Amino acid sequence: MITIRNLRKVYGKKDQAVVALDDINLDVPRGSIFGVLGQSGAGKSTLIRCVNMLERPTSGSIIVNNQEMTTLSGAALRKARQRIGMIFQHFHLLNSRTVAENVAFPLEVMGVRASERRSRVEELLGLVGLSDKAKVYPSQLSGGQKQRVGIARALAGSPDVLLSDEATSALDPQTTHSILQLLRDLNKRMGLTILLITHQMDVVREICDRVAIIEAGRIVEQGEVSELAAQPDTRLSHALFPRPQIHTPQPGAAVVSIVFAGNSAEEPIISTLARRFEVDVNILSAQLELLGQQRIGQMQAELVGPQVEQALAYLQNLGLHVEVQR
Repeated sequence: MITIRNLRKVYGKKDQAVVALDDINLDVPRGSIFGVLGQSGAGKSTLIRCVNMLERPTSGSIIVNNQEMTTLSGAALRKARQRIGMIFQHFHLLNSRTVAENVAFPLEVMGVRASERRSRVEELLGLVGLSDKAKVYPSQLSGGQKQRVGIARALAGSPDVLLSDEATSALDPQTTHSILQLLRDLNKRMGLTILLITHQMDVVREICDRVAIIEAGRIVEQGEVSELAAQPDTRLSHALFPRPQIHTPQPGAAVVSIVFAGNSAEEPIISTLARRFEVDVNILSAQLELLGQQRIGQMQAELVGPQVEQALAYLQNLGLHVEVQR
């Protein structure tokens, strides 16, 4: 749905130039939820604003639903933007308008007839669970309700793509969960492609199919969430499964990081290992995560005994990802 190639964004000129994005390449599959994860100042917001040309790139290509966005301007760009919805961290609702009037606003701009607007607004408020709030003003809503209005407004033009700019970072954990579940439901029900930026690992953990990690304006890692999490040496794996401070192994011992994914997460592998190879297993840390529909666990353990090498070979022959520290 979205293809980005060699994207570069520079602010300022010559000695004052600041490179916000540098050689960004991304492919967002149709119907997926794609997360861009990074800290403040990494370039996340600039990237998502380039997708709908709120920021015009310095160079590079951005194709949304087979249309090259960087070549568009004026009426053509406005028309293309109608197919790209956007929700914001701070909601950006019009306080002088009711909930229904906020949702109707983009339809007014598009020239949709009043009778069609009313029908569409009613449908959208039902979709986000706010049918009873149509005549209420934003000041009377909670943060989660305001964001639901923002989502309904973003969906007014029946977009192909929904962009989310830190949409849950101003919300409490329970409200964040409800908004993420709403986004996942819309993704499944409507086949909506969602590109979201966040600094919150919980957002990636809960709903993202794929993720790209951005640092200092560059993509340093990207792929399917479950695949990256199942590799001990990736940035995402280290973020999901923080490593404890591990002491130097005693002579003849090995400290290992083991990732369990899919069926292996349900098997008694460690107890089998201890019995078969007569090794002592000192578990230093362990964590299990549900990413999408797949269970992924990671364990750090010290293996001690005369058959440590055979035990390590057994783990690797099972197809597990194993990192060894001597």
